[in-house]
Amino acid sequence: MPGGRLTQQERQQIALGLADSLPYAEIARRLDRPTSTITREVMRNGGPTAYRADLAHRATERRAHRRRPASSRGSASVPQPHGRDAEAVAEYEETLTTVLMASGLPKMTARVLTCLFTTDAGSLTASQLAQRLQVSPASISKAIAFLESQSLVRRERDERRRDRYVVDDELFYQATIASARANDQLVETARQGVAVLGPRTPAAARLENIARFLDFISESITRAAEQAREVLHTKRETT
Repeated sequence: MPGGRLTQQERQQIALGLADSLPYAEIARRLDRPTSTITREVMRNGGPTAYRADLAHRATERRAHRRRPASSRGSASVPQPHGRDAEAVAEYEETLTTVLMASGLPKMTARVLTCLFTTDAGSLTASQLAQRLQVSPASISKAIAFLESQSLVRRERDERRRDRYVVDDELFYQATIASARANDQLVETARQGVAVLGPRTPAAARLENIARFLDFISESITRAAEQAREVLHTKRETT
């Protein structure tokens, strides 16, 4: 039933849908499930090319068995700000992590970014991240280094001179611009190839078309980001 655990039959339908190259949204519609449920199920069990229904079902049963002693303590007993449902928050964090992984982020990096996105303060120290995720400081350090390289987090010192890792609205703009500019070197290199291969050859024509395409995309993204930048700073009215 929708909202409950996936059955083995549903997992078989997911496998058939993947084999037919159906998008996650279409598989979800046929099963009357949220798209996020299908995305999380597939990404946790090998991805779209390696998903196997029987293996996924057994893996889920093993995970449920391992979690049972911990769940008896009751995750809902952990106080949540603003009256939030702890189980619903945990479920959402898992979904967001899965979606971030589907976008290309490594698992630990996605988990760290999810933590930062879902904390009201918008910032956490390395020790706080390690405690929340129950991982080593080295794992946090590696994930943070990657996120900083992509302009997805920034570092600042708090009053106790501890490094805090911050996500804020402006970082989305900066990350988008950085992503667009990352194409510039490829555009330049492709056009160097045109000169080397000869401007009238099929290979050179292909490289020139790639350069023109990426150039257009980069300019469009940059222009759209500039126009939409103020949206990131819009404060919603609260009642």
